[in-house]
Amino acid sequence: MPSAYSAHMHLIKSARARPEIWRLLLGLLLIAVLVSILNMAFFTLIAGMGPESWAQNLVLGNSPLALLLLLASFGFIFLSVAVAARHVQHRSLRSIIGERSLALAQFLKVLKALLILGVVGVVLPPYSVGGALIQNLPLSTWLLLLPVSALVVLVQTSAEEVLFRGYIQQTLAARFKSPIIWMGVPSILFAVGHYTPDMAGENALLIALWACVFGLLTSDLTARAGTLGPAIALHFFNNVIALLFFSLPDNLNGLALYVLPFDASDAEQLRPWLMVDLAVMLVCWLAARLALRR
Repeated sequence: MPSAYSAHMHLIKSARARPEIWRLLLGLLLIAVLVSILNMAFFTLIAGMGPESWAQNLVLGNSPLALLLLLASFGFIFLSVAVAARHVQHRSLRSIIGERSLALAQFLKVLKALLILGVVGVVLPPYSVGGALIQNLPLSTWLLLLPVSALVVLVQTSAEEVLFRGYIQQTLAARFKSPIIWMGVPSILFAVGHYTPDMAGENALLIALWACVFGLLTSDLTARAGTLGPAIALHFFNNVIALLFFSLPDNLNGLALYVLPFDASDAEQLRPWLMVDLAVMLVCWLAARLALRR
């Protein structure tokens, strides 16, 4: 393992006691079953509280309340990972996240650096995103929802990091020495989860590749930091921008202040934006690494 990833050795210490691949697969099966059951019960209950149109909006997340509930439901991943880790590997959720005070300190340090970077990005030119932004919510409504919106985005991003850069990455790292395996496999699985041809059309593969690169970068941050704090901060910052500020014109724009002025399924329109977004993501990753050194 590269010396830059020495902190990762401490993070995976509890996973190394039971590193068998069958445990990982059994744990993932248990997580999938629990998440499915909990989501089915949750959304069946919520959908039954309104008309048929409400149930449809709930699934698509194209209203503020529907998207809030959809993002909050990622909390079931937290619970499911905790159950799988405890009963299959005899690990705690805290051991997956890393030492609590260090994880929180790293999260705040990286998030502060990214917020400064974001402000600089807004102030500096160019000032166009390829057309006039489409107002999605009145500013007053958006500001009123912002605290709870940020909270559920934090739940969603933290849950994904606990699963991919936590449970999966750490179990693989306990079994295999090569970062190609323990960084690559979770990133590929993360990309598969973002492959949505029904929503993104011909851009689905591009978005999945973007997600794979993002997964590699957050895996790197986790291995360097020895906690999930920095990866959660980067993921949270990215999703706050994408879900609360400038959303793609898809179904998941119920909480966004603006919608970007192009068709998300049009490859010619989306590809340049993805390339710019990839460059921004790399800059954010570098900023996070610099913040961790301070």
